[in-house]
Amino acid sequence: MTPAEDAAKLLDDFGLDTRGDLASHSPIDGSIIGQVGIGDPDKACAAAAQAFEKWRLVPAPVRGELVRLLGEEIRAAKASLAAMVTLEAGKIMAESLGEVQEMIDICDFAVGLSRQLHGLTIASERPQHRMMEQWHPLGPVLVISAFNFPVAVWAWNAALALVCGNPVIWKPSEKTPLCAELVMQLVRRAMTRFGDVPEGLMQVVQGERAIGEALVRDGRVALVSATGSTRMGRMVAPLVAERFGRVLLELGGNNAAIVCPSADLGLAERGILFSAVGTAGQRCTTLRRLIVHESIADELVARLERLFGAVKIGDPREEGTLVGPLIDEAAFEAMRGVLGNRLERIEAVRGGFYVRPAIVEMELQEGPMLQETFAPILYVVRFREFDEAIALNNGVPQGLSSSIFTNDMREAEQFMAADGSDCGIANVNIGPSGAEIGGAFGGEKETGGGRESGSDAWRAYMRRQTNTINYGSELPLAQGIRFDVAP
Repeated sequence: MTPAEDAAKLLDDFGLDTRGDLASHSPIDGSIIGQVGIGDPDKACAAAAQAFEKWRLVPAPVRGELVRLLGEEIRAAKASLAAMVTLEAGKIMAESLGEVQEMIDICDFAVGLSRQLHGLTIASERPQHRMMEQWHPLGPVLVISAFNFPVAVWAWNAALALVCGNPVIWKPSEKTPLCAELVMQLVRRAMTRFGDVPEGLMQVVQGERAIGEALVRDGRVALVSATGSTRMGRMVAPLVAERFGRVLLELGGNNAAIVCPSADLGLAERGILFSAVGTAGQRCTTLRRLIVHESIADELVARLERLFGAVKIGDPREEGTLVGPLIDEAAFEAMRGVLGNRLERIEAVRGGFYVRPAIVEMELQEGPMLQETFAPILYVVRFREFDEAIALNNGVPQGLSSSIFTNDMREAEQFMAADGSDCGIANVNIGPSGAEIGGAFGGEKETGGGRESGSDAWRAYMRRQTNTINYGSELPLAQGIRFDVAP
């Protein structure tokens, strides 16, 4: 079947009749596979603000029940939703299924979290006083997601925002609108099963840049969680700051792996292969820079060239395919702009943009190595001293993910120390790509500093309040201040 036929069947199975002015093109062959209507930002923000008045008063464990039901709906529709991710984002089915599994996992995490939104009891310096800290719902949350993770990034944010007491507005990538429509149908099913859900609690607003900008500017939106390029983040952050809103940024990555002389090269080559060519190099955590010790560089590069050459490139729906298409022609042109005549294009499916992953050896870390090209390009640079490798790892504007392959405990520990990797993620003996939902996800520097998913990332979706309670009959002031009025 053609991508258009596959998409039509999926939409019909979900009971969706999508019509509108925003067309979705499958990267598999470039064909239009569906169309959706453009949203109304003002109406969405008004409805979310109204829903917040009610949802914030629902007990957190009860809010968790809605997320539990949503997880059940996603689990039941896992294969179908993954198929749409493949059709619209070009991921191979194994990766698409993995992305939907992330949605299920974060729902499970958030359900447990709904009973653990705890604060602190803090010792007071004043007698017969108690000080404590608690967390309250924040307000409507806007989630801006990118094409490369068209459903999981929304779930990371939405599941936490919901149990924290916040309505969610979703502005998906204009390149993957159908994935969002399928997810929202699952949301509606979960809300119907839950019962009394305020209107406007969960919404999707489709459209291009102007729609997103209107949502970002709206003062009724308490938190903007934006995932995308650093360029996008430079536009979003000032707009939110201008109105003193809160922003959570997950931006570009330019991730490195250091390979030391003691490394298990068999382990390293497998980790490097997935990290560098998975999702056709279109992950924010994709491995883009390989920093390898000069004593093993020739052997490792030769191994990688054989592996890169053996990777099956083609229709991501077909069994055995490991690399699908780039998302569109603009991505292809960006890759060609860096590689020029070295770019090998694969005529896999008519209308799509299929490329063979490239390995480029560099004398110095400069030029294109300092930027993120969203394509399967692996730059290789050699090092002699370990401190030089750390400096190379840190010597780019981005700071998302990093990794080291070594069997030397001292090297591994130094890599994770304060003077080691400056990234939000630092892995040992695995690649930089592929994260579990239990840990907070995000990075530093031009990656934006935001954290999503696990650990204590939930705090970004709530407002902190400090309380002091005087249960005595005196009124001592802090710091021993005396403020008495003579009779």
